[in-house]
Amino acid sequence: MSTTTDTFKIAVVGAGGKMGMRVSNNLVKTDHQVAYVENSPAGRERTVEAGRELTDAAIAVADADIVVLAVPDLALQSVTAELVPQLKPGAIVLTLDPAAAYAGLLTTRQDVVQAVAHPCHPSIFLQRQSPEEWADTFGGIAAPQDAIAAVESDDPAKKAIVEATVRAIYAPVIDVHWVSVKQLAQLEPTLVETVACMIGALLNEALHETVHTMGVPEAAARSILYGHTQVALANGLRGDNPFSDACLIAMDYGRESIIKDDWKKIFRDDELDRNLARMLHLDHIER
Repeated sequence: MSTTTDTFKIAVVGAGGKMGMRVSNNLVKTDHQVAYVENSPAGRERTVEAGRELTDAAIAVADADIVVLAVPDLALQSVTAELVPQLKPGAIVLTLDPAAAYAGLLTTRQDVVQAVAHPCHPSIFLQRQSPEEWADTFGGIAAPQDAIAAVESDDPAKKAIVEATVRAIYAPVIDVHWVSVKQLAQLEPTLVETVACMIGALLNEALHETVHTMGVPEAAARSILYGHTQVALANGLRGDNPFSDACLIAMDYGRESIIKDDWKKIFRDDELDRNLARMLHLDHIER
């Protein structure tokens, strides 16, 4: 494998799926040699309609410097079992979510590097400059975002290839933050899915109750919720302005009424294993 990260060979497996299309849409803008692999008829059709040529998996991965597995978590065990034995020594396998890697479900080889990378998505505090950036709430199109990555190798050349790939597939990227696979699993799902995404869904449920149970006009409810959500996050996460004394009392009532006293148990290793086992449809995770 070349030690330069100027250009290298990339295989995208699952190129016609949701993340596969996002990844591929960005890779076509680079000078890397990219092979696109997709098995499902609908995915193959989407790939071809996007103007990309499909390649058989065995051919695509045989000479790839890095293989991007843009497939669902539940498929990673079988996909790596099939493809990893076919990789050349020194190749890198990059998954886009840490669950299967941390759970030990991936087929590995001593001469193949395992890496994981996940997008942070554009920050709520991002200073957006254009309508395109405002419209890109997910990232990978116009709004800059950070990414989190882990690579199980001490070779700087391997890390450089992973970073170049991460910056390409999630572009535009501001920073790539390096963590361990376990730490990435603690971030995703625990911090951002178990907590942040749950709270986002809870806000929507609260909005529904306000409108449909309490009878408040929906436009009024949405306006005050959207504005106060920004204030709540800015005050809570950045300390922009102090909450009023009355607000602090209401917040205490909300915590007492909604949050369990032992909620911080979700940060324990055994609870992380329990959560991931549920996500991966496993009875338990072996350690």
